[in-house]
Order: sequence, then C-alpha cells, then structure tokens
Amino acid sequence: QVQLEESGGGTVQAGASLKLSCTASERTFNPNVVGWFRQAPGKGREIVAAIAWESGGTSYPGARGRATISRDIAKNAVYLHIDSLKPEDTAVYFCGAAISGWNEYDLWGSGTQVTVSS
Repeated sequence: QVQLEESGGGTVQAGASLKLSCTASERTFNPNVVGWFRQAPGKGREIVAAIAWESGGTSYPGARGRATISRDIAKNAVYLHIDSLKPEDTAVYFCGAAISGWNEYDLWGSGTQVTVSS
C-alpha cells in the first residue's frame, strides 16, 4: 500500500523560507491531485495549495501569495516552498492525495511540524 511521508519541517525564525517535501513510497503512485494542508494548534486542518499530478496545474486556496507547490513525477514527490514565514504559519503540515476522485483526499501522510519564532 502506498504511503506518503512529509519532511523538511523544523524551527525557523520569522522571515525565513522552508521547502517541505512529500514523497510516495511506491512507483505506482498516480493520484489525481496532491495537496498540502496545515493544522495549527487548536484549529482545524486547512488546505494551503494543491497540484494536479498529470497536468501540473496548481491552486493556492490558503497560501496568501507566499507559497509555491511543485511536483517531480520521476521522484514521486510534491514540494511546498514557503517564503517570508510568520509565527502564524506555525502548524503541522500534511500532504494528502486524491486518488479515487478529485475532491476527496483519501491518502495522508503523518505530517511535519513547522514552528516559526518571532
């Protein structure tokens, strides 16, 4: 069974940049969409950005102009680059894959913590 693993989180100072990675464990990974989500302490999970696996089309519902999502099909990986990090970006960041359809994410990683200090 395919698994997703996030990496690249850590503790950074405000204003820094981070690149998060989401890697699938199997070469057969072929989702419709992969999204990056985040969940801040005491809040619900919100989507940051999404990318269509085949076409590379992107959307940024929650990125506020500071994030870029990309993918490398050969490496089974999706990346999220975030610039100008703010303390309010502190959250656990998850990647999710919509495999069965386009709007429901049915495969999730366990998340990577991003902490931004002021």
